[in-house]
Amino acid sequence: MIIEAKGIEKSFGTLKVLKGIDFQVGKSEVVSIMGASGAGKSTLLQILGTLSTPDAGSLEIDGTDVLHLGGKDLSAFRNRRIGFVFQFHHLLPEFNALENVMIPAFIAGRSDRDAKEAATRLLNEMGLGERMDHKPSELSGGEQQRVAIARALVNEPAILFADEPSGNLDSKTKAEIHQLFFDLRERHGQTIVIVTHDPELAAMCDRSLFMRDGLFVEE
Repeated sequence: MIIEAKGIEKSFGTLKVLKGIDFQVGKSEVVSIMGASGAGKSTLLQILGTLSTPDAGSLEIDGTDVLHLGGKDLSAFRNRRIGFVFQFHHLLPEFNALENVMIPAFIAGRSDRDAKEAATRLLNEMGLGERMDHKPSELSGGEQQRVAIARALVNEPAILFADEPSGNLDSKTKAEIHQLFFDLRERHGQTIVIVTHDPELAAMCDRSLFMRDGLFVEE
């Protein structure tokens, strides 16, 4: 298993958001998590992505017990082994597409040449070979999201987490981004966990889980 989470609990004040979640994902699996707003989906994704710590439970990612990693080790693990794609792409406006994709590679200590080669290869794969020197403001919403996906993949992570990755896109662009996730799995064996409200995307996945009130339930 790439992800093995057991008994994950999380509260904010008196509000218990996650109530003992068990969650496993195998290599190259694409899994979606659905549920109404407030069900706990994004909180779970943040914990699985090591951005937040649970109050209880255990979490292994790619064979590593991440809850026992210290600050620097955890940051390094996250940078190398986990990729994130959000609804809002969070590209840095002052940098072009190529530079945005290279940033996580630099953080990982990779050379300028290595980072540039990896970023160039991914942007070509995303169909953005002619757009590499464009800044985010010069790109369409779909192009910006492709850059964000390339950035998430530049360090060849074990797992890609996507939180409403097509929430801001028109229907044609949305369908292209959805297909892109499965192309990535086909080409790279990528493991992907997607939080989505989109039933079409959920239907494409190997498994779709439904959350209600901090637990997985039958829909």
